[in-house]
Amino acid sequence: MMTADRSEGRDVHIFAASDPQHAIGGLWRNDTITQRTFLSMLEILIVSTTSYDVYRRSPRAKVQYTDQLLEAGDYDIESEGTIVVTDERYCPRTSSTISSLSASGRLKSFTKAVRERDGRCVISGLRNPQALYGRWYGFEAAHIFPLALEAEFTAHNYRRWITNAQDGDALNSVQNGLLLSSIVHKLFDQYQISINPDDDYRIICFLEDFLDLSGRTVDPICRNPLDDRRVSDGLLRWHFRHAVFANMRGAGEPTFEDDFPPGSDMLGTIRNGTNAGDWMEFQLNARLRGTFDSQGTNSIEEPLGK
Repeated sequence: MMTADRSEGRDVHIFAASDPQHAIGGLWRNDTITQRTFLSMLEILIVSTTSYDVYRRSPRAKVQYTDQLLEAGDYDIESEGTIVVTDERYCPRTSSTISSLSASGRLKSFTKAVRERDGRCVISGLRNPQALYGRWYGFEAAHIFPLALEAEFTAHNYRRWITNAQDGDALNSVQNGLLLSSIVHKLFDQYQISINPDDDYRIICFLEDFLDLSGRTVDPICRNPLDDRRVSDGLLRWHFRHAVFANMRGAGEPTFEDDFPPGSDMLGTIRNGTNAGDWMEFQLNARLRGTFDSQGTNSIEEPLGK
């Protein structure tokens, strides 16, 4: 499928003051994005050899660490040193690939634990009145750090952010999960929305906020500091960081279509698309991780396609 352009519709454009004609990034500004939030995003995006200041170009005004709303316009980063955009690797992800393919015991346990802790979509606040009867239609247990990136998880020792891992399976810890409505899950997986745990767990919408989520805070039920099942701040920071990469760096990362109708040429579509190598690698890892659990045994109870 074609991939969407995240830069389309941006109303905030970011420049290094030394090259005011070529934008190095940008942002779709929602009405809840503050100057403080904008500066915290730039701390992730920008690498500078010295300290820097950020100014709105017209009318010229310095951006401050305040709760004043960010205005649309061009913004210049001024520094006596060199300003560059980070080249840190961006990790793409897909929507619900693993949960739709695998019914392994560990994933069932993960889903059960997330449902029991949250009971509702912790981002939108949508409640599930049928939970009492064991019906969870439209609600999904989402992994914050995707299973398909297990090698990345291991290489960087992100397991250190999980304090209650059982049987060594940190990726399927409830601390790596959030209960989300199906549409919010898709937006979260595409980094269109994220959570900033260092700003009172505020929800940030990086593209058009058609669900009226931006500026809300995540339901406290999943982040109770006295609950050893609480969501991992470290993993939320990881997701927020990659949401900044995806949506603000350069023209932004493409959003990959992962809804392939039966009979469609999935491999051909990926191969002819943007960033084909990264997307192919992710899809292969996702399917292999769904097919084999960490013990090397087949974890799919039903054939693919059913």
